[in-house]
Amino acid sequence: MTDLDEALRAGAGGMLADQAAVELLIRAGGFVHRGAPWIRESGAAAFVDPEALLRESGGLGGGARRIAAVAAALLGGERVDLVDAASGLDRASLDLVLAAIAHAGGSHESAEPVLVGGELVGFSTPASLHPWPGEQGVTAPAPM
Repeated sequence: MTDLDEALRAGAGGMLADQAAVELLIRAGGFVHRGAPWIRESGAAAFVDPEALLRESGGLGGGARRIAAVAAALLGGERVDLVDAASGLDRASLDLVLAAIAHAGGSHESAEPVLVGGELVGFSTPASLHPWPGEQGVTAPAPM
């Protein structure tokens, strides 16, 4: 984890889709580095410019271009055809994209009611539908 990784995470703030895009780019490797034309630094935060990411990723390999397209779409850039994006990814990259989509959808933040004898006693937080590779989903009951 680098200072730039942390700055990008700070820049994504509480926006789930932005968080997902940033995490996808960090974990995919090769996208996050000083001097990348799609990264804009501002104090302790950094941001990804989705238009620059798409424009500058044209010379990358097919899988990397697909990762860039998904990340740009999550950041509010040009929409991406998920069939085209998914069909051209290797297994590890597809795993990252699935985790990004689950994160953007908030599957890690949902709360499920816990009933005992038909009575609501609290809520549980189920694991993400598709956790980031290398992370275990955590289910933690939340008292009422």
